[in-house]
Amino acid sequence: MKKIDDIDKKEYKEVVELWEASVRATHHFLKEEDIEYFKPLILNTYLDAVELKCIRGNGKKIVGFLGVADQNLEMLFIHPDFRGKRIGKTLLDYSIDKLNVTKVDVNEQNEQAVGFYKHCGFEVIERSELDSSGKPYPTLHMKLIK
Repeated sequence: MKKIDDIDKKEYKEVVELWEASVRATHHFLKEEDIEYFKPLILNTYLDAVELKCIRGNGKKIVGFLGVADQNLEMLFIHPDFRGKRIGKTLLDYSIDKLNVTKVDVNEQNEQAVGFYKHCGFEVIERSELDSSGKPYPTLHMKLIK
């Protein structure tokens, strides 16, 4: 199994760069101004609000990370070069087994992520028209059904 590691605060810039690369590869529905809106929030607010874990590739570079708060998977992002290598599944399994994750919110337009979470045992329990920032990106609230 791939080793799950902690993320140091001095690595936050690297984490945000990975987040941006992942979002650009998967969140085609987001506008450029939305990506620019979220970047400083992630760097200065969101990363400190969650328990962060990662998987590293060669040279200790972070290739995927997750953030959890209150049994909610707040973020799970994989570098585009490392998608399809079970990194997301490994991180998700860790979050369920070790961090007691039972919920995740997913952009409805991110069909790959919705499918991934459904495949991993999550079900849609509610839908919101707006995301948590009030932006017009419908969000699916999913719960782990064991």
